[in-house]
Amino acid sequence: MPQSALGEGQNSTLSEKAGERVLRIGDEKPIRISAGHRILHHDGKCSRPHGHNYQITVKVTGTLSEEGWIVDKGDVTDVIDKWDHMFLVEDGDPLIDAFEASGDDDALVVLDHPPTAEVMAVMLEEQMVEAFPDSVSGVSVSVRETGELCAAY
Repeated sequence: MPQSALGEGQNSTLSEKAGERVLRIGDEKPIRISAGHRILHHDGKCSRPHGHNYQITVKVTGTLSEEGWIVDKGDVTDVIDKWDHMFLVEDGDPLIDAFEASGDDDALVVLDHPPTAEVMAVMLEEQMVEAFPDSVSGVSVSVRETGELCAAY
């Protein structure tokens, strides 16, 4: 009798049979968001408000749920979509007051660090780890800001 790809054992759970698995989202077609930002203490053009069409890929490691997945793709995109068509600023940026005065403060994402692609990748990872079930053991996010610049961990 052939052994299943998931192994034998009538009493074990699917996740025990499968062990750790990897889910990759966006490798062939990255998740795209548009967002504005500025790097407040930068000496060049990036200190000015501007925007990018970011391309984001995600790698999630964990064990399979009873539903047969590591995490629902919708849970991944829910975290990322919160930043789509938003303006990212570092806490203390005077633009925060300007957004509040104009009534557009609901369009801000305020970060504790400069809103670089590197920081965005870390923050998205942290938010996903917080949102995902305990069966997820790792999350890695790649944020491509331009054709030349991509931050990943």
